Amino acid sequence: MAEKPQPVKVLYCGVCSLPAEYCEFGPDFEKCKPWLLENAPDLYPDLLKEANGKEADKVSEQLQSVGISSSSADGAVPATSTDATSTSKEEVKRLPGGKMKKKDKKEVVIEKVVRNKRKCVTIVKGLDLFGVKLSDASKKLGKKFASGASVVKGPTEKEQIDVQGDISYDIVEFITETWPDVPESAIYFIEDGRKVAAA
Repeated sequence: MAEKPQPVKVLYCGVCSLPAEYCEFGPDFEKCKPWLLENAPDLYPDLLKEANGKEADKVSEQLQSVGISSSSADGAVPATSTDATSTSKEEVKRLPGGKMKKKDKKEVVIEKVVRNKRKCVTIVKGLDLFGVKLSDASKKLGKKFASGASVVKGPTEKEQIDVQGDISYDIVEFITETWPDVPESAIYFIEDGRKVAAA
């Protein structure tokens, strides 16, 4: 005879009342973190590392603020190097998990996407990095190529311009003439999943 299945025990968060493994998707994960560290440290090991890292930073800041000075035999106080501490205190943008945020490369990427086997959309990304207003750029592209053009959010939550039709043949020349700040060396095409320079 088969064993009777046992019910699954679920740990619910004391702050947001979601199951503990879903707290990160809840309304306010920051408020749940202390409760999770205390009651479910094995579910979020990154939180434990983050908390230990913050405590180590606090200790090092306290040690730096206290400072240890020793006087030499002639009574002069030795000089301390403040340059080393000032460079280490510079704020660096960090993403969750301790990853460093990369600065966006100044480049324009043009990609042609085929839909429904016939219809084609040309996607232009990165014009905003050169100070080009995307709404104005989409109007100019739509007027020049006599097609629909709109500013949309891409899969990476960055805005891009979608132009209906295959305009990849003339777009490089149009971009460099219309916006002289965009050099031709900074324009790339995506062909077969590879980035290829337009120049």
